Amino acid sequence: MRILVTGGCGFIGANFLLKKVQQFSDSQFLNLDALTYAGNPLSLRDIESAPNYQFAHVDLADYESVRQIVSEFKPDVIVHFAAETHVDRSLKSPLSFLRSNVDGTTHLLEAARECWDGNYAGKVFMHVSTDEVYGELGHTGKFHEELPYRPSSPYSASKAASDHMVNAWFKSFGLPTKITNCSNNYGPLQFPEKLIPLMIRNASTGKPLPVYGDGSNVRDWLYVGDHVEAIWQVMEKGKLGETYCIGGESERTNLDVVKAICRSVSELMNQPMESLERLITFVTDRPGHDFRYAIDTSKIKSELGWQPTVTFEEGLHQTVKWYLENPGWIDSVTSGEYLRWVEEHYGATEHA
Repeated sequence: MRILVTGGCGFIGANFLLKKVQQFSDSQFLNLDALTYAGNPLSLRDIESAPNYQFAHVDLADYESVRQIVSEFKPDVIVHFAAETHVDRSLKSPLSFLRSNVDGTTHLLEAARECWDGNYAGKVFMHVSTDEVYGELGHTGKFHEELPYRPSSPYSASKAASDHMVNAWFKSFGLPTKITNCSNNYGPLQFPEKLIPLMIRNASTGKPLPVYGDGSNVRDWLYVGDHVEAIWQVMEKGKLGETYCIGGESERTNLDVVKAICRSVSELMNQPMESLERLITFVTDRPGHDFRYAIDTSKIKSELGWQPTVTFEEGLHQTVKWYLENPGWIDSVTSGEYLRWVEEHYGATEHA
């Protein structure tokens, strides 16, 4: 089997899926990545010399490059992770999200259609998306596959558009597609602009912990290893043309997540919990900040037998421990561009 994965250097789910290179030595893996600010080839250094792994520096917004590499590799499966994903960045530069998430996805769909040329037996185009396309929930209810889309940010709108393009290629051209919409991923190797790694980094170095509003916004947290296993099961057993929602069944307020990080850092670094909690700094809420997300996982459980296996407490402790033990990896991704972004968005909190 020939498996093409996009975004393998920057998206933690793609990082973890590509580690299957070692498990499936009879399959060939190709990693396509544009190596933007969040792309770090060091995340895959343990597989970079594997005989069944290849890397190609390709921007999905460049259609001719995408078309050429897909034609040359001739994948049986495409697992499409690559996207601009940070909501805050989408508020600052929405056009880049349109280019990457909508144009990039459409280019990959067309390249796959041309490469497969109607010979779809054994072929799958897996599109990895987000629960944010559904908008927001109140204090009750959960997202499920039949809900209409109500995106709130340029990021979620661009992902909603890419989902629609995938469905359109299935219905119009018969392209063998599947879509997953997941809740918030976390785990090792995640770029430090995301909530959990940012808070771990700041707490461990005594810097302020910026929390939007009063910290009451709720998210469902999904450990990356569980997410990848769900994607693999959908790839192997899911129905063509279907969507599967994937969640960790671990709803937490943002403030509760930050306090849990403080507890883990306190335990692992032998620091007083009180001193870490004093670093929490409430900052002005972002525009259109959805209140709550939650996932109904009934479909993937009943049809495919998948369910999360890592509790939030277990996964968070493993994640904090990994970041504390791998400061060199963090240094390698915190480029000048990243530091300028944090300073612009959060003020001086990163350097205080």
